[in-house]
Amino acid sequence: MSANSQGIQALFEAEKEAAKIVEQARKYRVQKLKDARQEAAKEVQAFQQAKALEVEQVQLSKEDLDALEHQMQRETDVKIETIEHSYAQNKAAAIDLILKATTQF
Repeated sequence: MSANSQGIQALFEAEKEAAKIVEQARKYRVQKLKDARQEAAKEVQAFQQAKALEVEQVQLSKEDLDALEHQMQRETDVKIETIEHSYAQNKAAAIDLILKATTQF
């Protein structure tokens, strides 16, 4: 019986050892999952920061475009006013010139 008892004891010890190995494997797997989540969270945060920077740059460039558009509109308005003023000043002289040219014959 002592050989049988020793065999049972050996099986019991092997079972304990297997349980330890399984527990270590579980802990390792849980730790790997935690590490993977942390790494994924870091990557997501880096991606969000990069996209936020892109959005900020696009917004700045939109503001720059709006300012440029406003400046161009002002310059265009000034040019139109200059042309209208020149037209008003020279309209009578141009009409006289045309009438003289056509009535000389």
